Amino acid sequence: MTQLSLMAAIAFMGGLDPVTQPWLLAVTAVLVSFLSASQDIVVDAYRADILREEELGAGAAVSVLGYRLGMLVSGAMALILADHLPWAAVYQIMAGLMLVGVAAALWGTEPETGGSPRTLAAAVAQPFKAFFSREAALFLLLFIILYKLPDAIAGAMTTPFLLDVGFSKTEIGAVNKGFGLVATIFGAIAGGALIARLGIYRSLWAFGILQAVTNLTYLGVALVGQN
Repeated sequence: MTQLSLMAAIAFMGGLDPVTQPWLLAVTAVLVSFLSASQDIVVDAYRADILREEELGAGAAVSVLGYRLGMLVSGAMALILADHLPWAAVYQIMAGLMLVGVAAALWGTEPETGGSPRTLAAAVAQPFKAFFSREAALFLLLFIILYKLPDAIAGAMTTPFLLDVGFSKTEIGAVNKGFGLVATIFGAIAGGALIARLGIYRSLWAFGILQAVTNLTYLGVALVGQN
């Protein structure tokens, strides 16, 4: 349901004019974010239900790999297409690619759990109550929100930044798709292996420091310019 709704919302957003319809575009963007987050929650829950504890690190690596591949397609490929097609057509193509997720959802097997919640309270209220009854729940929530925030903001601004530096959309797309794809594959595999070797706690520290340091490479590009 979230996937089909997301497909419709993306296609609708592609037909809006940001100059004459800014508020409708903003509302649709919020709807796309809501549906995307809803889908992510289901995917994460599904992974947690079907994997054994010793498989969680590798499962997270595969999930990140799939996510990054999707980001490359919706970022790199979309930018390349936008040099040759109207943005509305690009958005329709991106919406159509949601069918890949629909096929995966239909193909996947149901997890062997105790059954689904039968009431809204059991599905929403009780899990919230159980989470916030834990010790340091608010600290954990703050950690989850802030851990990827700088990296996510930098990532969201990468394309506008590179366009402002002087690179073309095709150049950005090609480099993201080439170097980005190779780096993503090796990074996801290495991350899964390191989690198994170092444990989740030390891995979080190592990856957190590394992602902060690598954001400084944007400073290098800003100083050097289009190169």
